[in-house]
Amino acid sequence: MIIVLTKPDFFAGEAERITALLTSGKADLIHIRKPQSNQYEVEQLLCDLPAVLYPRLVLHDHHPLAMRYGLRGVHLNRRNPNPPAGWTGAVSISCHSFEELAEARKQSYAYMSLSPIFDSISKQGYHAAFTCKQIEEARLQGLIDERVMALGGVTFSKIEVVKQMGFGGAMILGDAWK
Repeated sequence: MIIVLTKPDFFAGEAERITALLTSGKADLIHIRKPQSNQYEVEQLLCDLPAVLYPRLVLHDHHPLAMRYGLRGVHLNRRNPNPPAGWTGAVSISCHSFEELAEARKQSYAYMSLSPIFDSISKQGYHAAFTCKQIEEARLQGLIDERVMALGGVTFSKIEVVKQMGFGGAMILGDAWK
């Protein structure tokens, strides 16, 4: 699975770029991650997108919009640690250590991300947190499998490497918006 995260800021032509990523087959899902946004701004972006793409969108913030628009899922984070009441769609979560990943695996998340796998493209000074040997050991222990997505410094050209490492897919930010 290839998941693209939006840039944290809004930009002209963003809805068109999201549409192109999804319709071209470059991305299976788009995570709308706008941590400084208000609900109105996120809703405007959703309204600019074709409704046929809603089942391929996941929100990091303003989760009630996911229910209102019938989106695929919500992503839990420190700002939003729980899905909205009554939510029945997919739920995903980010992990930054093997301990967090082990704890998250006990839940029924659709998928989890683990980061940073490589040095970040979009966050200066955010370096890989795991060695190849540690990732292999985690895979052998059953921590890394098809439900775990690699995040952090992942580019489209590294997707095969990520799959060989045992991840179920990749989450891409910086490389998708060049």
